Amino acid sequence: MRITQRISRRITRRGVGVAAATTVLLGLTAPLAAGASTPDRPAWGACAGGAPDGRQQCAEVTVPVDYLRPGGPTLTLAISRIPAARADQRRGVLVLIPGGPGGSGLNGPSSAAKRLPQSVLDRYDLIGFDPRGVGRSSPVTCGLDYEDLAPGRLLPWPVPDGHGGDASLTTGQRVADRCATNGGPVLHSITTRNEARDLDRIRQALGERRISAWGVSYGTYAGAAYATMFPDRTDRIVLDSNDNPDPVNAERSWLAAFATGAEDRFPDFAAWASSPEADDLRIADTPEQVRTAYLTAAQQLDAAPLPWSGNNPDVLDGNGLRAMLLNGLQAYDRFPTVATLILSALHHTPPPAYVPGPNDPTPAQLQATAAVSAATLCNDVAWPRNLDTYAAAVAADRIAHPLTAGMPMNATACAFWHWQPAEPPVRVTPDGPSNVLLVQNLRDPATPYAGALKMRAAFGDRARMVTVDSGGHRSYLANGNACGDALVTEFLTTGHRPARDAFCPKAG
Repeated sequence: MRITQRISRRITRRGVGVAAATTVLLGLTAPLAAGASTPDRPAWGACAGGAPDGRQQCAEVTVPVDYLRPGGPTLTLAISRIPAARADQRRGVLVLIPGGPGGSGLNGPSSAAKRLPQSVLDRYDLIGFDPRGVGRSSPVTCGLDYEDLAPGRLLPWPVPDGHGGDASLTTGQRVADRCATNGGPVLHSITTRNEARDLDRIRQALGERRISAWGVSYGTYAGAAYATMFPDRTDRIVLDSNDNPDPVNAERSWLAAFATGAEDRFPDFAAWASSPEADDLRIADTPEQVRTAYLTAAQQLDAAPLPWSGNNPDVLDGNGLRAMLLNGLQAYDRFPTVATLILSALHHTPPPAYVPGPNDPTPAQLQATAAVSAATLCNDVAWPRNLDTYAAAVAADRIAHPLTAGMPMNATACAFWHWQPAEPPVRVTPDGPSNVLLVQNLRDPATPYAGALKMRAAFGDRARMVTVDSGGHRSYLANGNACGDALVTEFLTTGHRPARDAFCPKAG
């Protein structure tokens, strides 16, 4: 096996498992008047701090903290819009449902306007929002230690001795305790059902009888929940990179799916890392050797972590490498970072100093998104409390899926959560108009194809699915597949879907 000696490229890294938000604690507003049901129309104005696209405007919508107590305390949701380019062709609004859970969507219209075809921009007001607890929508925080925001801790990576171990369990307990102490009533209210209800309050405020939506990643589950809870208020629904809508396990099934997702996607990385295209970051001569090299590197880092200047923490250990692999598999342009770290480990050479990029989330943003992510996972569904259950599952999964080393079956903060779910997870059904289009990459490491098939089955004849022969997370307008992009665009602009599920071959 040939392993290069040149490891000089600057590492760029994106956050693992969480995105950006803020850490301001909620100040609850006065209660809604008893019986109030229709929010005021938005007062559109300039976005605080500006917006990437000068056409984007911002406003606020008031919603209940607890929809079971509509006359109780309220919070404000920050929303945004870029109006349809052609008033004479305007169909309605296209709500952009962000991923995460915990991702900010307030600048979603500015981002989408750069990528969407003109035919879509002509027909829809693009509507963005920060979900409750995120960004400018009554943000929350658990007040976590800085070390608990590290990539190797944001997901429950077990200690490398073959068991769940005290370290990862202690982290879960600490996160749950901090969230209970610092999160407040809004954190307790964060669920997918409430996000769907918030979406309907946004619809009411906009004065729209029905809304179209484009949900990505976790946004597919929130969008599916909306389409299930409010089917007659949906127009054209696009769900991109789909979560498994398991009506019993919900987010527990998403964590478990990381194991199969990594296995689905790793061959793409291994093919690149053993090809001339990788240049000085080529790891080995064959894809099989790349897999061996990665597993060897992780084991070496388990035993002897390397210093990593500028990183959190300031060392690269085995779980840090595993976390970076899982993140790096989401997009082809992240492959060089993963290769650099593998080569560093194999050569016992500290990786280049990590230099934060302009789009990296700040620690404060990570705090809020970590809180919202934990709250959604733990408030949506009950998790087992018996820690022996996790230890046995970790040991078996570590053998079955060595790339992820048992993490997908380990205990999260939800095993120690201080509240039980107030409502059951949403059960997606075929009841409602046939107006849903799913689009899905075959080799998605975060929301695997197998889970998308479960979403397709749950919707029944309400949905059609476009499967794209591509790797990575996100599909529509994300990987250059003209076939898949055209089918989604046609649906948004004309309402026409394929008569049956469609398959788009690899681009080029």
